[in-house]
Amino acid sequence: MKAWLFFTAFLLIYSALTFYLGWNIWVWLQSWTDIHSPLLFSAAVTLSAFGYMLGRMHRVLAFLKIIGVYWMILFQYGLLLFPAAGLIVLILGLFGFSPEHTVFWTGAAAAFTLAVIFTVGTYQAYIPVTRHYTISIPKDGGTFDRIRIGAASDMHFGTLSGIGHLKRLRTELNKLKPDLIVFPGDIIDDSPDVFQKRNMGAVMKEITAPLGVYGILGNHEYYGRKKEEIIEEMQTSGVTMLLDEHVLAGNSIYLAGRRDRTEKDRLSASEMTSGLHLDKPVILLDHQPYELDKAREAGADLMISGHTHRGQMWPNNWITQKMYENDWGYLKKGTLHSIVSSGFGFWGPPLRIGSRSEVVCIDITFTGKNA
Repeated sequence: MKAWLFFTAFLLIYSALTFYLGWNIWVWLQSWTDIHSPLLFSAAVTLSAFGYMLGRMHRVLAFLKIIGVYWMILFQYGLLLFPAAGLIVLILGLFGFSPEHTVFWTGAAAAFTLAVIFTVGTYQAYIPVTRHYTISIPKDGGTFDRIRIGAASDMHFGTLSGIGHLKRLRTELNKLKPDLIVFPGDIIDDSPDVFQKRNMGAVMKEITAPLGVYGILGNHEYYGRKKEEIIEEMQTSGVTMLLDEHVLAGNSIYLAGRRDRTEKDRLSASEMTSGLHLDKPVILLDHQPYELDKAREAGADLMISGHTHRGQMWPNNWITQKMYENDWGYLKKGTLHSIVSSGFGFWGPPLRIGSRSEVVCIDITFTGKNA
């Protein structure tokens, strides 16, 4: 019952905000065009606003999902720009300026700002940067004095984060010549269908490292209810999935991968490291960067995460900063190094404002001294 009440309230509020945005666009269009089809315009706005939800219902409607994700851009930034534009029109009207002219020019300024946001955001979503981190772990790395880890999270491979973006990932990771490659979750966006249809696994196989390529599950691998298919597809594509498991890379370094916290019965951090020889370095992959203290207490030396996207679209980063102790970048807590990536791909709109698609390069030196 509570779920239905929440959904109804959400639908009413979302519909009201959609009407507000649509009305503003309509008023601006009327200031400089001869469009007189309010029903057709209303239908287009409604289809855009609910396109993402409709597109998930059936593959025949999948094209509506693409329309819907672009609507998300207009929805978020329209709610920031349109009230300001309306206030400017009101103030200028008090000073005797013509409403027709002020509506047109303020609307044009808002449209130009949206175009800039779209252009810059698209570039920052599809053209990645490499973030370099250098850390030292006071443990014996066995046969390794140092290693380089290449990492990429939150690729969300699917329709918009497609094979071209995967090829960029292959290029950037192989360019680093890492000893080990890790994918800390949300590799595929909900369903493996597009990944399989476009034979993206063949490109994924070309991403290699001497100590192997490993991945874990993120929350999105559960949403399409095809988790097992995704795991199988990753294994076929050369990615060893760690599901509350660990491996001893190079017989010297523990790499432990947790299932996503979506699974309430997943192993705790302490259970993950139980039985390990903690005099060896322990690298923990955990998609969502929660409970850093527990990871440290469990003996993890480095925890690599993603999930936050650094908010993806400003000012959402203000929210992620409040939600997570480390929502992006590097944080050291005692003996634990926490590194959180903003992600290589994106969720929903192929847009990043205030964040950037990135590959992470971590150079680790083992000093051979116990903490």
